[in-house]
Amino acid sequence: MLKLSLPLRLQLSLVIVVGAALLKHYAWYCLGVYGAIALLWAWLLRVPIRRLGGLLGTELIFLSLLALPLGWERASFLLVRSLICLVTMNSFLLTLPPHSFGIALKGLPVPAPLKENLLLAGQYMEILLSEVTRMQRSAQLRGLNGTAAWLRYASASMIGALYLRSLDRAERVYAAMVTRGYNGQLPIDSTLRPKERFAILAAWAIAACVTLTSYRI
Repeated sequence: MLKLSLPLRLQLSLVIVVGAALLKHYAWYCLGVYGAIALLWAWLLRVPIRRLGGLLGTELIFLSLLALPLGWERASFLLVRSLICLVTMNSFLLTLPPHSFGIALKGLPVPAPLKENLLLAGQYMEILLSEVTRMQRSAQLRGLNGTAAWLRYASASMIGALYLRSLDRAERVYAAMVTRGYNGQLPIDSTLRPKERFAILAAWAIAACVTLTSYRI
């Protein structure tokens, strides 16, 4: 895996996502450039392809339901652009060490309340995924192997239980954080080094050139 600090990896991912999101509609050539950058980013981070593919498949199903009513031509561009953004952010999230989302978030230049909300949302998602993993293991022990059997098991009786268990555990984790002195600020230092700041500026400059080019074609 490419050895970059977590704040730098997060900010580079955001540069790709923001640049692709601001592209002019139907600028396929520029979209192709961002697609190549997103694939290169996934390769550099050594993303587990199987997990990335499964995650993208689920996300694209929901996106298709929203985009297809807009017409085939517009929907195809929106879906490809969304796919590039999802590849980039999923590559970052799937290679993020456990319980380190707050460290990456600390260096992001956004207001503190937004940072706190993102941190708690990330913490909740980690707990939810942990509970899903435990339930999948429990289903396998009961002989429910395979995706279809797991989905029937989950949709029939366990989605409500999953939500309640995750919510209860999230509240306990938050109470433990407050007990240990958490007041919305993480007691860590994750400032970017000069070389990393230069890398961020260079990435923003490249993204700005590609995105602005899409409006001139």
